[in-house]
Amino acid sequence: MPHLIYCTCPDMLVAQRIARYLIAEKLAACVNILPGVQSVYEWQGLIETAQEHLLLIKSPQRNYPEIEAAIKSLHPYQLPEIIAVAIERGSDEYLTWIDTSPSTP
Repeated sequence: MPHLIYCTCPDMLVAQRIARYLIAEKLAACVNILPGVQSVYEWQGLIETAQEHLLLIKSPQRNYPEIEAAIKSLHPYQLPEIIAVAIERGSDEYLTWIDTSPSTP
């Protein structure tokens, strides 16, 4: 079953580096980069505001451990956002493509 992984990045360079790596390593079928996301969060007791880029990573669930490891190794944040959500419904053809397009090397 495919899933969607959310990951925010501090800038376009980091977002593109992670996206390209995941595709090149056949860990994800598709990664969308949504620029201009404004995040408001508490970090170390302070309320922070940041302009970020959101990655929408579509991949088979079996690739999650490698994706999480890759994000942690390529991401500059001490604690990057990595949230996976199962895709329960969608176009059968598209979901099959997500699930069969990439394969763990």
